[in-house]
Amino acid sequence: IGFDIDLQRCQELVDQGAETVAAPTDVCQQCRTIFLSLPDSKIVEQLIATIQPHLQPGDIILDTTTGDPQQTRSISRQLAGDGVTYLDTTMVGSSIQVRSLEGLMLIGGESAAVSRCQLLINAVSKQSVYLGPSGSGATMKLIVNLVLGLNRAVLAEGLALAESCGLELQQVLDILNDSPAYSSVMERKGPKMVQEDFVPQARLAQHLKDVHLILQLGSEQRQPLLLSEVHQSLLQRAVSLGYAEADNSAIIMASRCRESTG
Repeated sequence: IGFDIDLQRCQELVDQGAETVAAPTDVCQQCRTIFLSLPDSKIVEQLIATIQPHLQPGDIILDTTTGDPQQTRSISRQLAGDGVTYLDTTMVGSSIQVRSLEGLMLIGGESAAVSRCQLLINAVSKQSVYLGPSGSGATMKLIVNLVLGLNRAVLAEGLALAESCGLELQQVLDILNDSPAYSSVMERKGPKMVQEDFVPQARLAQHLKDVHLILQLGSEQRQPLLLSEVHQSLLQRAVSLGYAEADNSAIIMASRCRESTG
């Protein structure tokens, strides 16, 4: 049983043999274990406010949203007062990887609830890691995204420099793939950068949102994140160039020097 504000997504669910309902509260009336997958923590908070009166003691919510760890902990405390368990179950991997069960689930929250949901977790992801109390999964997801995003930014800058030097980009990418500089980003995002194929697998604006959260987390921990500050400025430039809804590989457009020097 599921619900989405996008009717096309609802139809896709029906086509796979599932049932859709008219509102998220209808899900709560029929299901005692509920998955959430939303754009950000603010929307999660709004949804929780809507469905909380319809939840029952013993219910478990598994939230795959990439969000703010502090807000995650706050929601967990809020729901615990009603006997409802809230787990942060963030997913690492592209949409394609997650659909093919190749994603990695990072879990924070009450360990006993995780054990009770293990069969459902296994149905969503072949790999899962329990990290500790509420907010741990959300925190680890931001750290993964920090490293992954910087890998993309570094590849984009290297390709932009190679292009400026007159090198053939596909050959450059092939060499990087065979060199000690290799990372899996080169296989998944390198061809999109070379071909300027920015059909979205994961939208650039969504990663900019993640970088804002990463910098916020660094500030809370008094941990300087100098490279992430540069990364944020590159993503903001890409957005200003019109690539907000493009694939996050479009960060290469922020690294290219195409302005006239005449």
